[in-house]
Amino acid sequence: MTVSVVPARHPMDPDPVASTKSRAVFVLGLVGLLTGVFVGGVIPATLALLLARQAHREAYAAGGYLTGSAWILRGRRLAWAGLVLALTSLVVAVIVALLHLATAPGGQDFAPGTD
Repeated sequence: MTVSVVPARHPMDPDPVASTKSRAVFVLGLVGLLTGVFVGGVIPATLALLLARQAHREAYAAGGYLTGSAWILRGRRLAWAGLVLALTSLVVAVIVALLHLATAPGGQDFAPGTD
């Protein structure tokens, strides 16, 4: 039989607090996902990834007294999905434009018998 002993908290230890950046990462990631199809989602998704890096570093430095890592993870996933959507819509737009240019008649069209 194993007994796990949880170390007692010192009375001077701070209470765990939720990171405000973790919620911001989630919201920016969600906005990036929702607007990713319109390519405008690149900006909030990029901001979410940059802020997620900062929030993760702060949570690590806090030694367990800063919570919200689940929100950071969700926000990162949403931000990457938004970037993938933006990239996909950009590739589709380029393909459509190339197909449109390929079917368009080239050069100037003169009437028969014109010199």
